[in-house]
Amino acid sequence: MKAYPGITVETTYSAWDGWEEKMATAFAAGTAQDVNQINWNWITQYDSDGTTFLNLNDYASVIDLSQVDEKYLSMCEASDGSLAGLPISMTGRIFYWDKTTFDEVGCEIPTTLAALKDCGEKFKAYGDDYYPLALGEYDRMILMVYYLESVYGTDWVTGDTLNYTKDQIVEGLEFIQSLEDVHVIPSIATIAGDGAASLDQNQNWIDGHYAGIFEWDSSASKFGAALEEGRELVVGDYLTDLGDNKGGYAKVSMCWAINAQTAHPKEAAMLVNYLANNEEAAQILASERGIPVSKSALTAANDAGLLNETVVEANGKVLAWVSNSLDPYFEDSQLKGSDGVYYDAMAGLSYGDYTADEAADVLIDGITGVIAQ
Repeated sequence: MKAYPGITVETTYSAWDGWEEKMATAFAAGTAQDVNQINWNWITQYDSDGTTFLNLNDYASVIDLSQVDEKYLSMCEASDGSLAGLPISMTGRIFYWDKTTFDEVGCEIPTTLAALKDCGEKFKAYGDDYYPLALGEYDRMILMVYYLESVYGTDWVTGDTLNYTKDQIVEGLEFIQSLEDVHVIPSIATIAGDGAASLDQNQNWIDGHYAGIFEWDSSASKFGAALEEGRELVVGDYLTDLGDNKGGYAKVSMCWAINAQTAHPKEAAMLVNYLANNEEAAQILASERGIPVSKSALTAANDAGLLNETVVEANGKVLAWVSNSLDPYFEDSQLKGSDGVYYDAMAGLSYGDYTADEAADVLIDGITGVIAQ
């Protein structure tokens, strides 16, 4: 590493598909890399007893933890109180719109559910394969929770308790299905038929047939870069007529964590401090992993004019709006994986294999089962 000539850093790259499964095996075997970029919920899922990841508090003389607000650090504690990860950024879901398509269709960017449904009618009249919004199975789950939290104001899960009744979950599922029924979103079968691994690689997103997404604020660069030249991506607003509450949540997007079995803990801690707080690293990473929560990294990237303005705008809107907390179970691989509970319920509802009542049972059984483990 240039900043520390005596240390050699070997990097490991991989496609996202199958990455968590691979890392889960490595964590269990103690063979993971010295420094790892992890999802926030991996702390709960793979370090429940504080033995998988090194306690970063023990290396506070190497890692400048004062650069990160205590409320964000506390989100990365294992059950034994150890600091299992160093947060990189905070993120939440927000709407992004392809303004070019909306202008072509003659539809204003929606800020209410009523306006969004009106856009569905206009898009269908413009072309049957045009939709104002596209949502995969996991996107639908997150949007449903945002809707329910807007209506009822209660966190989806608190501690070990799912806070919503079956009737309320049925209501949320019917809301999602209503978007499909009025041509706001394409069916799961339609999206699957597009043959793309993800929405940013979907030709219908690239050329504007799908004109909206509900995505992480930190994803602006990826989705904006995927658009055909000349198309304009804009940050949307939260829908104001869903309920009396500001639903949705912000979460730690990802963390730096150190394998507890590393033979080089101090050197690994030095690398984490460099990645999180160093001016040079901040200028390299900029906002690729979201807006940095490290004060020094944020200052360095901002002063250099390197932060993506769209990501900054989106992140600001998320943090100013959302009022709910995310439970670490929500992103458990048994729930959000491509063969998980969310996919089963949402795909089954869209394909007509489940009624909303049956899909609610799938969700309740799956979520309470994960919580009970």
